[in-house]
Amino acid sequence: MTSVLIADDQELVRTGFRVVLESEGIEVVGEAANGREAVELAARLRPDVVLMDVRMPELDGIAATRRIRDAGDTPHVLVLTTFDLDEHVYDALRAGASGFLLKDVRAAQLVEAVHIVAAGDALIAPSVTKRLVAEFAARPSAPEPPPELAELTPRELEVLELIARGLSNGEIAAQLVVGEATVKTHVTRILMKLGRRDRVQAVVFAYESGLVRPGADR
Repeated sequence: MTSVLIADDQELVRTGFRVVLESEGIEVVGEAANGREAVELAARLRPDVVLMDVRMPELDGIAATRRIRDAGDTPHVLVLTTFDLDEHVYDALRAGASGFLLKDVRAAQLVEAVHIVAAGDALIAPSVTKRLVAEFAARPSAPEPPPELAELTPRELEVLELIARGLSNGEIAAQLVVGEATVKTHVTRILMKLGRRDRVQAVVFAYESGLVRPGADR
């Protein structure tokens, strides 16, 4: 059973999330009303996923996410917020969040997102993806490619570009005319060579390195 810690400063929101998740067989192991509680409970309860609000007292969700992820073998963090501002998106992903959703998602989407993140995959809402791409589009190009890119084979570079453009493993497999298991192997090797935790971190790297440019075709 997937276990979840809910971190939000509004009790009504926490209760709503709990009802939705428990109705779908997901175990809610705890609730935190601020960022400090989230960090403490994540270390003690070791949930599979932390649902993390961005704006909380004492310690905001971005800082709490960073502390949880820096602790090592830690839960995946799914950030939920009513705001889709650029700085929140970028900072959350840089802090180590594996997913980013707006609070207006439907119940079924929330449940699906928890399962996706718990399985080690990444998830970013389409509206958030657009803002993330716009964020990188406004930045100057990297002066030179980072050395990690040289570690990747041509096929791995191709797969990384497709990951950064939002394609799933199945979509990448279809485009490259290979099996999905082969794509999964490529993704695993890419993350290992780049020293990144998950697909979200790989996407950030792809844009920061200049491998993928917003709005450009392959």
